[in-house]
Amino acid sequence: MLFDFLKYLQPTHYFQLYTHTGKSVFPKTEDLPKQILLHLEADTRFKSELAKDYDLSWQAIQKGYIGDAHTYESFDDISVRDNYHFIRKYFNKAWVFYVLILRLFSFKNPLKEISGWYKTRGIARVQINTISVYDVDYESFNSSLIANNPKISVVIPTLNRYNYLKDVLSDLENQDYSNFEVLIVDQSDPFDETFYKDYKLDIQLIKQEEKALWLARNNAVRNANGTFIALSEDDVRIEPDWISSHLKCLDFFDAQVSAGVFYPEGQQIPKERSFFTVASQFATGNAMLYKDVFRTVHLFDRQFERQRMGDGEFGLRLFLADIKSVSNPKASCIDVKAGEGGLREMGSWDAFRPSNFFAARPIPSVLYFFRRYFGNKASRLAMLRMIPLSIFPYQFKKNKPLLVLGVLVSVLILPLVFYQVFKSWSLSSKKIKEGSLIKELA
Repeated sequence: MLFDFLKYLQPTHYFQLYTHTGKSVFPKTEDLPKQILLHLEADTRFKSELAKDYDLSWQAIQKGYIGDAHTYESFDDISVRDNYHFIRKYFNKAWVFYVLILRLFSFKNPLKEISGWYKTRGIARVQINTISVYDVDYESFNSSLIANNPKISVVIPTLNRYNYLKDVLSDLENQDYSNFEVLIVDQSDPFDETFYKDYKLDIQLIKQEEKALWLARNNAVRNANGTFIALSEDDVRIEPDWISSHLKCLDFFDAQVSAGVFYPEGQQIPKERSFFTVASQFATGNAMLYKDVFRTVHLFDRQFERQRMGDGEFGLRLFLADIKSVSNPKASCIDVKAGEGGLREMGSWDAFRPSNFFAARPIPSVLYFFRRYFGNKASRLAMLRMIPLSIFPYQFKKNKPLLVLGVLVSVLILPLVFYQVFKSWSLSSKKIKEGSLIKELA
């Protein structure tokens, strides 16, 4: 990683890794276009020139640079002081102190650590202002891809959510792009075929007896007739230009994947997701990609059935394969977050919050993903960072005082937390021993 201390704060981030061709995501500063450099701010307070260049490269990616500049294929060591400077600049001071404690407990030179931490105390955290260089050209861009009218296959798995599914199907009826089919993999019990009869859509209905989300998506991809696969869910709301916005993004950026943005009902798109950028995550509830991409990276891994992070693992495979994936705020959707049906019936609210307090924490598939791609050390760092914050329920995850209280509570219930983690680690070991359950697309 360009700054070593990122391994403590983002231990299992896509951008920690190199692609299969040996590239990082971070562009070399000397290769960046002038119109991009104008939006970057050189920080002369770094002690080394290398740290200044790495900081500019970080800024470019965080601000939304999507281009073809040569990227770093290796990174040289940066001084402890410059590392503290960097994390103070971009992370909350509580996380800076967290890194200091970790470093001291890892038997790093205490004088050097405390000196680097103390001497950078005057570095204030900065807010990332996004690059706007794409906006004007994007708005005036006439997509030849849309004009060519390719067939789109919209994939929606559903489980006991007819009351929510009706809304997204109504949204699809109102799309401004018409050449698409909708593949619905219905696992509901009881199954209601008559539910679909009145929709003015080309619906390809697949009844699936086994309640398995990733099997459902794999089956839909196999049966899709479109050149493109558009992934959606049964508890979202989409705008009339949802399909065309995905297509336009793919065309404008010459990308293979358009990774749409979610935002909760009653809110707006988060600021950090409100601009085009290289996708650092992938959500199967809002994305469009060429069907041929599945022939390159293969189908979804069924090791994630009834658990979490299957879309994150697939997104990392895209990144490792050098497939251009663009985070697309124009193709946003509202996440209704249905309290029933779907994965809610399969045991968890999110990756680190099991529905049963005595169940494994994190969800074992999460550790399977982390350990497989990032190794055991990074996985432990990820748990150390996330598990104390996950003690309180999902609905409080944005409440900072309760998150801090959760850290304190996790100390008080440490034996239980150790039990949860040990259980998760053991279950993930079984998954790793079994290996991935990824099949090729014929």
